[in-house]
Amino acid sequence: MDKHDAEPVDLFIIGGGINGCGIARDAAGRGMSVSLAEMNDLGSATSSASTKLFHGGLRYLEFLEFRLVREALIEREVLLRAMPHISWPMRFVLPYHADMRFESETPVSRMLSRVMPWMKGRRPAWLIRMGLFLYDTLGGRKILPATATLDLQSDPVGRPLNNKFAKAYEYSDCWIQDSRLVVLNARDAQARGAEILPRCKVVGMEVQGDHWLVTVQRADRSTFTRAAKMVVNATGPWVEDVLKGVAGASSSDGVRLVRGSHIVTRKLFDHDKSYFFQGEDGRIIFAIPYEDEFTLIGTTDSDHSDAATTPRCSEEEQEYLLAFASQYFEAPITAKDVVWTYSGVRPLYDDGASSATAATREYVLRLDHSQGPPMLNVFGGKITTYRKLAEAAMAHVKSVFPATPQGWTAGVALPGGDFPVDGVDALIETLCTRYPFLHRDWARRLVRTYGTEATAILGDAKAAADLGVDLGGTLTGAEIDWVIANEWVQEGDDFLWRRTRMGLHLSDAERAAVSDYIASAQTSALTGT
Repeated sequence: MDKHDAEPVDLFIIGGGINGCGIARDAAGRGMSVSLAEMNDLGSATSSASTKLFHGGLRYLEFLEFRLVREALIEREVLLRAMPHISWPMRFVLPYHADMRFESETPVSRMLSRVMPWMKGRRPAWLIRMGLFLYDTLGGRKILPATATLDLQSDPVGRPLNNKFAKAYEYSDCWIQDSRLVVLNARDAQARGAEILPRCKVVGMEVQGDHWLVTVQRADRSTFTRAAKMVVNATGPWVEDVLKGVAGASSSDGVRLVRGSHIVTRKLFDHDKSYFFQGEDGRIIFAIPYEDEFTLIGTTDSDHSDAATTPRCSEEEQEYLLAFASQYFEAPITAKDVVWTYSGVRPLYDDGASSATAATREYVLRLDHSQGPPMLNVFGGKITTYRKLAEAAMAHVKSVFPATPQGWTAGVALPGGDFPVDGVDALIETLCTRYPFLHRDWARRLVRTYGTEATAILGDAKAAADLGVDLGGTLTGAEIDWVIANEWVQEGDDFLWRRTRMGLHLSDAERAAVSDYIASAQTSALTGT
């Protein structure tokens, strides 16, 4: 429906990644009228290609980004309480070897080189302990356990590692299912009155009196318009294109595109802890248990030339990650171990840093009035601080709409997350009791994906056959029908690689069957059959 003759909405948000959906949720919950348009599927770019962590950013301490780290550390536990189904605590093991050398150009490494030139290229144990002490204390940690020192010769986490590593430090951060986080924010925004428009690309903006008239193009290339009192440009890698191209604004602010690539390998170790590895080039990577059967290794930091170029993990990046991790594991990792790769573009604020690694991870918000009606442009951001970014964005909105209520999102559960942080096992048991045909791994997958909403999918089923067609890997027609109805799933990849990572667990034939099922459901919806 074309609403250009209707009363303008308060906010029109461009971009359906975590920042756009987080702002939409916050604004709708404050009683504002909101429309959000995303040119592809929700969370289909940067927000589904992260390292899947709520973390403070231990390495950012070397860049003296204390405010960013503190905010992120505090947020870990705020977010954990709001989404215990898709986020959970994780312990990280940082192996230490006294002879390890690094080429690091951070403020801390430069200071050490001047004060103690013999330490050039090294992170001494005392420096790591000091960093971890700050990491433990800056955020007022309450739920997550503190740092510990491990003897790798006796602790099971040392078994997969090269035996030259005798000691390690273990600290806490959190896991997050990133693209589910996006869609749950969008769902909550919609439940609070927001209009969510996936596969709708903003192709034009013009000033009409005291508001914006935004032209939007659907996937079938038909167009419609929305009038808005204020526009929020949360398009991530495309923020500069929208600001200067679509909106026609002049601005000195720019974005630095940094590609982060990951590889997923066969399962490399049997415990549930992750590894934090330091590289000779001064960078770090993680090796993380992934989807029960795999190990996730990443990430890289490479400048990316153009947002229009689809990011892919290059052969060089894959070789870099394999060689990096192989310095730590006893058994070398090769290309034969890789089962999947993915890559995303981080839209960092262009602060003129000398390298992609050194570029600031701080988000920057710019309110532009040059065209008349206000436009808020979002540069950068980390998935861990998305909620705080949304609050900061709403502070700018409040300068335009003074009657806007105060923030409300801290600790408020996302859909399916309305149970205690430590309640996952109890929820799994409840599900198995109510639905005896579920085996524990099936129930666990449903709880870790849908939380308390798993019962909405299972309904009154008495047997697995009541859930419709068996699509493989505990996936049924009832589950697909539910996500189509509730989570804007329109294509196979929406479900297989974003709403879930079931694509890793299914065969080629099973993935094709899921895609065919979704396509058939879409056709039936369009034709009314």
